[in-house]
Amino acid sequence: MEISSVTMNSYSKENQKIYQTWFNIADSDGDGRLTGKDAIAFFAMSNLSKPELKQVWAIADSKRQGFLGLKEFITAMQLLSLAQEGHELTSDLLKNTGNFNLAFLNQKVRIPISNGHSENNGSTQAQTTSVKSLFRKKSKNKSITSFAAITSVVDGLKMLYNEKLKPLEATYRFNDFVSPALTSSDFDAKPMVMLLGQYSTGKTTFIKHLLQCNYPGAHIGPEPTTDRFIVVMSGPDERNIPGNSVAVHADMPFTGLTTFGGSFLSKFECAQMPHPLLEHITLVDTPGVLSGEKQRTQRSYDFTGVISWFAAKCDLILLLFDPHKLDISDEFKRVISSLRGQDDKIRVVLNKADQVDTQQLMRVYGALMWSLGKVLNTPEVARVYIGSFDQKPVNDAAIGPVGKELFEKEQDDLLQDLIDIPKKAIDRRINEFVKRARAVKIHAYIISHLKKEMPALMGKSKTQKKLIANLDDVFAKIQREFHLPEGDFPDVDQFRVALARYNMDEFEKLKPKMIQTVDEMLGYDIPELLKNLRNLND
Repeated sequence: MEISSVTMNSYSKENQKIYQTWFNIADSDGDGRLTGKDAIAFFAMSNLSKPELKQVWAIADSKRQGFLGLKEFITAMQLLSLAQEGHELTSDLLKNTGNFNLAFLNQKVRIPISNGHSENNGSTQAQTTSVKSLFRKKSKNKSITSFAAITSVVDGLKMLYNEKLKPLEATYRFNDFVSPALTSSDFDAKPMVMLLGQYSTGKTTFIKHLLQCNYPGAHIGPEPTTDRFIVVMSGPDERNIPGNSVAVHADMPFTGLTTFGGSFLSKFECAQMPHPLLEHITLVDTPGVLSGEKQRTQRSYDFTGVISWFAAKCDLILLLFDPHKLDISDEFKRVISSLRGQDDKIRVVLNKADQVDTQQLMRVYGALMWSLGKVLNTPEVARVYIGSFDQKPVNDAAIGPVGKELFEKEQDDLLQDLIDIPKKAIDRRINEFVKRARAVKIHAYIISHLKKEMPALMGKSKTQKKLIANLDDVFAKIQREFHLPEGDFPDVDQFRVALARYNMDEFEKLKPKMIQTVDEMLGYDIPELLKNLRNLND
């Protein structure tokens, strides 16, 4: 929402000082960003109802930044004044309105103006009330966050994100470089399980096995059948929703996928159906990873980027293989590499294992472990589940009685892993939130350091190219200076590619107060949140 030029000129000539003074008082952190906590304390003096204050915030924060700058603060103040006069709050209310009653707060706060007096309902009085006494003092604790109105851990994380982490993300462009800003639906979404594998390894069949039925739009065959990303989730009836509609749906956690463009969204859809399992988890079916000559055909969208986006959102990632497709193609290798940082979510499933006998199964298992060892690049051994996850009876003639018992135990273990997902959902949310906060902090250090290295006048282009070329040394320097763990730094090559699109001279300098706010959130707020609120899923 844009304020009309008439309105802006009116306030800038007559009321600039008083707006700026109020903003400085309300902004307790002094960082030029008014958070929801400070806004509530200040706006509550208007004596409007909570729903009205909530509507004021929603209109003023039209960009959904989670905070108000001076311009948005002015919008909010004007809306408060109009609401007191009985106007219905809408986003179009300010367009044709130019006169505002600025005195409502002066009934409670004496604001000094140019003549050294204060204004109160049109009359001039000596200042009788200390402004500081009307605002609560900062707590002696490391954090002043109050969880009194919070009823769940998820709501607490939402509040912490909007008030403390999101401003840091916006300042240092984390949402452009790494990950889009989180929305309310990202926190409220059901746990997700993503299935990955080459074509015809049984991904869609595995979902059918879990649901004991087909989902809308499912295709199963020996040829590559699933050519799109399909999110299978709970719904009142069976239907398919096109990707463009899903990506703009406020109640679904997929708005961030719009960054991959229309080419991807045409290959994305949501399949909804009523099912008891889908009330607890969401399943993500993916296109078969290409191999051989086919993988040289360029997809029309960033396939590995989409996989990486889903991996960050998912609670479990199943890599499916079958005994006749153990080779890991170049594209599959890139896909697995894109899962960097999500190792704790990965499970490997050797599907269709009843197609070979026991002796061959031992050799296949060994070959699979050897192939994965070269790609996953971790000293730990990946957990591999062996079985045949479809609705057909297991081929007893091939695997024998020992193999049948093994299949049953492995299937029980995998199903138990899936059953535990909703129970661990809150822990996973906290884990991902902390991981994101650490990533944002390091991103802020990197961006501010690059800004500091840029010259004031001459040679900016040359310096930028040099910094990008020596990004490894830049990371090492930042790590030593701020004593940061090396494992938390982003991939150098990917960051270098992203950095080339920006002008470093436009980056923000380091703001220690914002970093400290995030440190306090990690060190005090989150432990306090967990201490005060038990896990509702237990």
